[in-house]
Amino acid sequence: MEVYFLGTNAGVPTLQRNVTSVALRLLEERRTFWMFDCGEGTQHQVLRSPLRLGKLEKLFITHLHGDHLFGLPGLLSSRGYQGGTSPLTVYGPPGLKAYLDISLSASQSRIPYKLEVIEHTGGLIFEDDTFKVEAGLLEHRIDSYGYRVTEKDSPGNINAELLKSYGLKPGPLYGKLKKGEDVTTEDGVLIRAADVINAPKRGRIVTILGDTRPCQGSLPLAQDADLIIHEATFAHDLADMAYQYHHSTARQAAELARDAGGRELLLTHFSSRYNSQEELIPLLDEAQEIFPATLLAEEFCTFPVLRRTPGNAIGN
Repeated sequence: MEVYFLGTNAGVPTLQRNVTSVALRLLEERRTFWMFDCGEGTQHQVLRSPLRLGKLEKLFITHLHGDHLFGLPGLLSSRGYQGGTSPLTVYGPPGLKAYLDISLSASQSRIPYKLEVIEHTGGLIFEDDTFKVEAGLLEHRIDSYGYRVTEKDSPGNINAELLKSYGLKPGPLYGKLKKGEDVTTEDGVLIRAADVINAPKRGRIVTILGDTRPCQGSLPLAQDADLIIHEATFAHDLADMAYQYHHSTARQAAELARDAGGRELLLTHFSSRYNSQEELIPLLDEAQEIFPATLLAEEFCTFPVLRRTPGNAIGN
């Protein structure tokens, strides 16, 4: 599992950065990817990336401001032209369906695949055997939501070397052991499943927050997350401006990551006043003073989502 940034700017695109969009690549789990927000020009960014729209399975919109939404109709249309035939589900706040219905109808866009639009007001919005996605309301000029993606724990692997020492070869008894059932070999040896199955593999948690002031709604979404993606529109010397425009500073994002017990923080959604990655270093510095495990998002860069283990504890 890894995240890949297609846009990291706030408000309007610049020559250096496009507006907001991030992909969550589910490599081993599903061999698809999910997208969060789709600002204007996102489909151009996809063309410059290793992503293929035919592999896009789900798309989540945090809120209905243009820098998070205006690229959606074009991307949905292009997905069909690029051979995308598998179903696609788009999630977002109320008003999303009306926006897409008008945009696609007025432009007579042809969507040659099953497109489902699910509007929500928070809570559990998706769950299957592998993942669940929860949404929570944040604090912005319009309703803006954060998303918490939880990968469910996976069963531990069978210890094949230990079973070999029992003289047990792969076969039906392996299947019973994997289900947690104790078995007896032909020689009458009892093998307890608990002794030969490794500990379950902890699922990862990724939190992607929409535009927001610091608020109580962020905390449950980010609690104990392995990766938190948070807007950092301004450096903290512009905290008053951030509050006025319903945004956060880099320091405030770090405070949230610290209070939530997160493992790693990625800052994104930068104001156009910061023209280059070098000009973003002060934002990184102020965040790392509070939460050392902070990085700056960068377009066309991949960031792995690491599992929390004793060796990579909180904030390391």
